[in-house]
Amino acid sequence: MKLRTVVGATLGAVGAAAATNRVLGRRAGELGPPLAGEAGTYRWRGFDVAYTEAGDPDDQDLVLLHGINAAATSNEWRAVFEGLAEDYHVVAPDLPGFGRSDRPPLTYSASLYTTFVRDFLTDTSDDAVVVASSLTGAYAADAARDADVSRLVLVCPTADTVPGRRVWLRSLIRAPVVGQAIHNAITSERSIRYFHDDHGYHDMSNLNDETVRYEWESAHQPGARFAPASFVSGHLDPDIDLAEVLGDLGVPVTLVWGTETDMPPLSTGRELAEAADVELVSIGDSALLPHVEHPAEFLDVVRGEPVESV
Repeated sequence: MKLRTVVGATLGAVGAAAATNRVLGRRAGELGPPLAGEAGTYRWRGFDVAYTEAGDPDDQDLVLLHGINAAATSNEWRAVFEGLAEDYHVVAPDLPGFGRSDRPPLTYSASLYTTFVRDFLTDTSDDAVVVASSLTGAYAADAARDADVSRLVLVCPTADTVPGRRVWLRSLIRAPVVGQAIHNAITSERSIRYFHDDHGYHDMSNLNDETVRYEWESAHQPGARFAPASFVSGHLDPDIDLAEVLGDLGVPVTLVWGTETDMPPLSTGRELAEAADVELVSIGDSALLPHVEHPAEFLDVVRGEPVESV
């Protein structure tokens, strides 16, 4: 009798999770545009990769590459996108597996993203300024060894986010029903706010309800759990020495750090800048997203205006 009770309870829980998953999927609906600009599609290795572009095509190309998290999209650049388009031809893709791009059930990896960045830069831009956030900064640095870029602006870049690689965790989140339920819990609106408060924002008043809702909708699109499953299990960290890669590049590199971030902290930024012999600029009263919390200062950095290095 006890076994039958346990089995029945388990089946009931699985059934309830499946029903909840379906309801949340219907609530999310189709994801709207992440940025104000012209939408386009880049076909890459069977993927349809969505991007937004703005600005004069005759101006210098500038490519914006958003960071990696369970609700990541190019909407991360919303505060600076239009400002940058006044001076550059700006192109901002949603990375494969995120946003409005295709999200097939692949085993996503760091090498996949580095190769994507290299190919996207080669095929869609010429001698571009590349602005990349957090983990994607490592992909951009690695790809810049083979792509034609004029400058890198990297926001809190890192090649180390999750210690070790946990195959069991990736498999669990990729699993139907249970994995989807776990992903839904990680990407609830409450969780999104928690993670932003923990390390994304220094001042949570800079996070509005519209942004949280968009991230929630993005994280509940079909296939949304597959790329994050590789991220949270440590499989998206590239096997590179970031300081060595940056030091070997023959283009200017600017690191931008929020003074209040601890993932990674400003001290890590100083160490990285010294080891690679590149410029470091800190933006006060901001955490992992200084371009969101202080867009005017960030625009000055990208435009090459005089700023205080640290």
